Amino acid sequence: MALFTPEEQDRIAAAVTRAEKSTSGEIFTVVARSSDDYRFIPVLWAALAALLVPLPLIFATSLSVQIIYAAQLALFCVLAIVFSQQAVRPLVVPRPILERRAHRNAVEQFLAHGLHTTRDRTGVLVFVSLAERYAEVVADEAIDEKVDQAVWDEAVAALIEHIRADRPADGFIAAVEICGRALAAHFPPRPDDDNELSDRIVEI
Repeated sequence: MALFTPEEQDRIAAAVTRAEKSTSGEIFTVVARSSDDYRFIPVLWAALAALLVPLPLIFATSLSVQIIYAAQLALFCVLAIVFSQQAVRPLVVPRPILERRAHRNAVEQFLAHGLHTTRDRTGVLVFVSLAERYAEVVADEAIDEKVDQAVWDEAVAALIEHIRADRPADGFIAAVEICGRALAAHFPPRPDDDNELSDRIVEI
């Protein structure tokens, strides 16, 4: 199922088109449902919890080895199933791992969609990974040399604010507008500009 309605997709695309009229830069938008399946981490937590089961049972009860082993196995199975649920999985993954996976996905999307191959190296990616609650602006080298990081932080803050208010389309539009103003200040439009990248948001 699409993350945005056709009307929301059109609004985001229109915002990109407007922003790019004032600059030779290219703005590209991507939203991901998740940046990883994290399947090994729920199993790891379940295994660690199961390893702790025998210790109190051995010293505090007179249960047989067979019963303790059965309890250990049962706990592992239950926790592995619960922690592996799609809604629960991101909650048991440490925040640094979530951020690393989402950042890696952002860089992969930047390269996969050719933002690094624009004529003047002026591609900007506005990226969100929903499961990780992560947003990032990735800019090519020509832009990073001229635009302060605070501008991208402002775009990310606006994006996150709107997502928290359940208005993700408005968040993308706000972020695109901020990026567009920054690009226009340093990279004005050129007479022979081509629209090198699609203006429509990519959902993965």
